[in-house]
Amino acid sequence: MLLRTLETGVVGAPMAGGPTTPELVAAVGEAGGLGFLAAGYLTAPQLASAIAEVWDASSRPFGVNLFVPAQANAYAVGRGELTGVERADAVAAYRESLGDDARSVGVEPGEPRPGDDDDWERKLDLVVRERVPLVSFTFGLPSTAVLGELRRAGIETVATVTDVDEVAAALSAGVDGLCLQGPEGGGHRGTLDPAKEPSTSDLLDLVAVVRSQTDVPIVAAGGISTRERAAQVRAAGADAVQVGTALLLTPEAGTGLAYRRALADPSYERTAVTRAYSGRLARGLETEFLRRHDSHAPAAYPEVHHLTVPLRRASARAERSDLLALWAGSGWRSARPVPAATVVAELSH
Repeated sequence: MLLRTLETGVVGAPMAGGPTTPELVAAVGEAGGLGFLAAGYLTAPQLASAIAEVWDASSRPFGVNLFVPAQANAYAVGRGELTGVERADAVAAYRESLGDDARSVGVEPGEPRPGDDDDWERKLDLVVRERVPLVSFTFGLPSTAVLGELRRAGIETVATVTDVDEVAAALSAGVDGLCLQGPEGGGHRGTLDPAKEPSTSDLLDLVAVVRSQTDVPIVAAGGISTRERAAQVRAAGADAVQVGTALLLTPEAGTGLAYRRALADPSYERTAVTRAYSGRLARGLETEFLRRHDSHAPAAYPEVHHLTVPLRRASARAERSDLLALWAGSGWRSARPVPAATVVAELSH
């Protein structure tokens, strides 16, 4: 499998919302790693353009990461997420609570758009048509039919999982590999059940346990920012390590100016896990916005994401980092403004 042929054993994480660019994907690939386009939040035409840019920039293989919408999730249906009137009421109350912050940057909270499927079917058609070498999934587990269609097209598949129960489900569905995500990573936790509290087990322990149960390729992700940590994770049984936060300050990344400044700002002292920005648990720098809204943010993705999008975009334009979603893992202090190739080399075998 592709994940076992990487010269460096390094995967560039798909970071949706701007940080991952075709340039970054190509740079990671050219350095001997595997870059991943983040398809989340893109339309199918936008993803098609990004795929074309990667093909133009590099001859190296790469992957595309897709968000699995609730209606296509073969794992999490009926597992305790808010539904119906209760969900709508919680989302409406949260929208009301965002008003002052949104108006402080000249916008109103967005509309919730319940049922948004992130252009799922068209993106699946696209990756099959483009023969993308590898497709990974986050936020859920696609059906065996979808996995079979990708396999027939010669596309390898990887599921993002956070504990042994999710590993068992992914393997039963027939994925080719696993992205095993530990608790220290930046951005969204990739639980298959959106309402689930993810495992807090150390990544090394998770990798060791999963490796004892399966021989499929494992990519370990979460808080990996030094050569020493990467070596430990590989020694525990991972075939490759996935890094995201370490790439945020590279020149190839699309990280915005306010975001870049915040990562280097000593006034940000810690990270925290919150639903405040998207309705899904995610780790980022602890901002004033996070502290104000964390306790009452409902477990309602993608509605909460759509509520906060106008606010976050306006905050980026105004360089208001206190209102931004500053996704970052526990090792964010190690992020440096060096080329992506340098980061890959430093974390390689």
